[in-house]
Amino acid sequence: MAKMTVIFDRCKGCELCTTACPKHIVALQHEKRNKEGVFTAVCTDESACIGCAMCAMICPDCAIVIEK
Repeated sequence: MAKMTVIFDRCKGCELCTTACPKHIVALQHEKRNKEGVFTAVCTDESACIGCAMCAMICPDCAIVIEK
């Protein structure tokens, strides 16, 4: 099973990762803001992550790491 980790202080909430995910399990969380005041991306269902890394590849700020 793959694990998606978001480096919250790098995320700018652009949502490119949410559109890139083929499983539609990446979304912006609306509970906590990062130091820039932005709601950041999260994986909503880690058990469904296939580890394709599309979210990490499209992220312009290298804020996502996929561990397989």
